[in-house]
Amino acid sequence: MWSEADQVYLIKVKFHEQSRPCGNNSQEVTVSQTFEKSGNFKVLNLREMAFIHLDIRCLYTLLICTAFGSTLSSNAEIKVNPPQDFEIVDPGYLGYLYLQWQPPVSLDNFNKCTVEYELKYRNVDSESWRTIITKNLLYKDGFDLNKGVEAKIHTLLPRQCTNGSEVQSSWSEATYWISSQGNLDTKIQDMDCVYYNWQYLLCSWKPGMGAHLDSNYSLYYWYEGLDHALECIDYIQAKGKNIGCRFPYLESSDYKDFYICVNGSSESQLIRPSYFIFQLQNIVKPLPPDYLSLTMKNSEVNLKWSIPRGPIPAKCLIYEIEFTEDDTAWVTTTIENEIYITRTSNESLQLCFLVRSKMNIYCADDGIWSEWSDEQCWKGDIWKEILLFFLVPFVLVSLFVLVVTCTLLYKQRNLLKMVFHTEKRSPF
Repeated sequence: MWSEADQVYLIKVKFHEQSRPCGNNSQEVTVSQTFEKSGNFKVLNLREMAFIHLDIRCLYTLLICTAFGSTLSSNAEIKVNPPQDFEIVDPGYLGYLYLQWQPPVSLDNFNKCTVEYELKYRNVDSESWRTIITKNLLYKDGFDLNKGVEAKIHTLLPRQCTNGSEVQSSWSEATYWISSQGNLDTKIQDMDCVYYNWQYLLCSWKPGMGAHLDSNYSLYYWYEGLDHALECIDYIQAKGKNIGCRFPYLESSDYKDFYICVNGSSESQLIRPSYFIFQLQNIVKPLPPDYLSLTMKNSEVNLKWSIPRGPIPAKCLIYEIEFTEDDTAWVTTTIENEIYITRTSNESLQLCFLVRSKMNIYCADDGIWSEWSDEQCWKGDIWKEILLFFLVPFVLVSLFVLVVTCTLLYKQRNLLKMVFHTEKRSPF
């Protein structure tokens, strides 16, 4: 026999579910409670067993939503402010700007976290943003100051500081514009810069269409390594006006942005400045190759030339060859200073070629072709041509002399005959 403390409850539950899973279904519940002691069954009413009406799936959903809501609420409580004092500063480097900011307020709760910043910036008319993520409070880059500059930044808290979810602040924004003095047509025209043989930089321009006769221009330049912007000290002039600049030796200037500003002055009007950014290795113009040679063995032609003089390494050059066979010409390229070509006909009478050079893609993104070299040619069957050239006139002249000689001899002979007959008839 069982005591009351040893009662065993046997519960039988049967659910008849309708279409909806979460609590509005009609259900038939049969509950039996068995007491081993008495052997009697008692049917409990629905009020006493109301907790059985809960569908187990609704209970799962409720638990998941509760846990998810708890996570969201815990993350929603983590906030971070944007960086302070965000600004774009012009240090006077003709387009090389500083983007700087201060840490956001209220970072006391994240002393053990590494705060990062996502920075986006561009020139105003650019379609895409440049994006960087940094832990620093300063970033430097070059911009085209002919246009405005815009930038934005926000704070990032890493996942390990925010229960596994990255937290971002709102954006801080800044813009920068150069004051647009003077009319657009007072700016210089046709700016052209060439770095001759990777040694001498020369820039030239034309005055603006709307510039008055008393206008004159000045050039300033800067690249990383100089303490401040420098003015040209050797201007190219025409009629007393500056139309270009010969630069001095530029130490450690390769593979860096090279910034130029050409400003102007006039007593009668304001002049709009012009800004330019170059990388000097991309505007190199080498010397043309020289000492060309052309040799031929059967139908194979060997073309060879010397590497242009100067500081440009041989590995940095590409060559363009213009090859002519009689009246047919074609162009090919190579990175070597030698090439083999098969001529189309063994009866070719003349082969010629020229070469020019340029910086290749291994050392520069772009470049300027050199001038063409002098032409080197080969002529076939030259002795036959020489013989024909001299023999035909010689034969013609010889024939003419022979004919004249024969004619003279014939006339002289007839004249002698006449004299002989005349002397023979004379009585004296």
